[in-house]
Amino acid sequence: MSEQSLKEKTAKGLLWGGVSNGIQQLLNLAFGIVLARMLNAADYGMVGMLAIFTAIAGTLQDSGFTTAIVNKKEVTHKDYNAVFWFSFLTGVLLYVILFFSAPLIAAYYRQPDLIPLARFTFLGFVISSTATAHSAYLFRNLMVKQKAIAQIPALILSGGTGIIMAYNGMSYWGIATQSLIYILVVNVSFWYFSPWRPTFHIDFSPLKEMFGFSSKVLITNIFLQANNNIFSAIIGRLFLPKDVGFYSQANKWNSMGASLISGMMNSVAQPILSQVTDNTNRQQAVFRKMLRFTSYLSFPSMFGLALIAPEFIELTIQTKWMPCVPMLQTLCVWGAFLPISTLCSNLIISKGKSDIYMWNTIAIGILQVAAVLLVHRQGIYYMILTYACINIVWLLVWHHFIRKEISLRLWDAIKDIAPFGGIALLTMGITYALTVSIEPQWLLMTAKIIIAGIVYFCIMHLSRSKIQQEALSYLLRRKKEKP
Repeated sequence: MSEQSLKEKTAKGLLWGGVSNGIQQLLNLAFGIVLARMLNAADYGMVGMLAIFTAIAGTLQDSGFTTAIVNKKEVTHKDYNAVFWFSFLTGVLLYVILFFSAPLIAAYYRQPDLIPLARFTFLGFVISSTATAHSAYLFRNLMVKQKAIAQIPALILSGGTGIIMAYNGMSYWGIATQSLIYILVVNVSFWYFSPWRPTFHIDFSPLKEMFGFSSKVLITNIFLQANNNIFSAIIGRLFLPKDVGFYSQANKWNSMGASLISGMMNSVAQPILSQVTDNTNRQQAVFRKMLRFTSYLSFPSMFGLALIAPEFIELTIQTKWMPCVPMLQTLCVWGAFLPISTLCSNLIISKGKSDIYMWNTIAIGILQVAAVLLVHRQGIYYMILTYACINIVWLLVWHHFIRKEISLRLWDAIKDIAPFGGIALLTMGITYALTVSIEPQWLLMTAKIIIAGIVYFCIMHLSRSKIQQEALSYLLRRKKEKP
């Protein structure tokens, strides 16, 4: 693939990934605000307690074969068909196991009401297992636009359903149903947009070739999901459902912000990096540009969310949720680095080094669990602070392996990241100083957003940021090309 073609493909993927994730996060924001006003922390806590089981089961039914397909040089119908039937049969088997395990889960949390809720919620990964191969097809072929078109209507339908159920007093059942409807609509849409169809000639032999790679991705993703959801499980055991609810609310808003950037990059990073894996210098250049673009967006977005967190929570989901503000602000610091960590892991996977990805994730997962349990007596806030610090420091470990793969020096990586982080911090400091005396809350939040945006853009313009110039040039060119 030519340099120009690769740039155009990457730019289009990032554009559609940005549009898709932007609209999704706005919809999630709207629905999340309405639901949070209707429900309480205990309602969110009930669903949050099940998150770790749903996440790990979903990872098992995929088993890393989606990633293996993306990284495979040539893919045939037999490959997709084998992945489809493996995913579907595994999904059914896991549901049966978890269906009968529901009483044990409820006993662990000492919440009998979790039994029917768990059995209902776990239907989600059975439904999702029917479109694993179709999702892999869209991902491999960089059909970002089609995935966006699938996800946005799903959010509208599922969010509307959740609100109606919550309004009618169905509490946490509305949250669970919202999730199931989203999965159902997305999967039906993936079937519609993907030209590939399964056949009843079941042959699992292609999985043997992919298993060496996919098994490491599977183990990694299990630890990754466990790591991402460990707080809900630990808090649910050691504290009250409302505490899980406060954490879940903070984590939800942080994830919405971070996933806006990481989702945009994930839509193109691995397929693009895989296409240039045979040319180390070219891959390094592509990676560094993605690193700068990620930092350009991530730091101001997440530091900005931390800045407006008190006003945002009070104005949108009311003062009953204010205990989640310090949790959200701490998570936002880690959220600023999360897309960078995700980009690093995408590079490692694109080089076929799923074993490095696996052991890295396992090591940090074990370290985080041990550290969190060590400080849990200090309270939830210190648990979150410890978690965030470990994740940020672990970027040095990721860089060690990236340097070995593409010869990227630490100083060069710092030069790609630090200016954006420093300017974002400076921007938030200036914004805070200029707005500290503004009242009421809605005006304060509005002023913070507008001033921070203007200050960051102007500093970038004055410093002649190449990333900002290229992004603006591409958007202006796209606008001129439209009829």
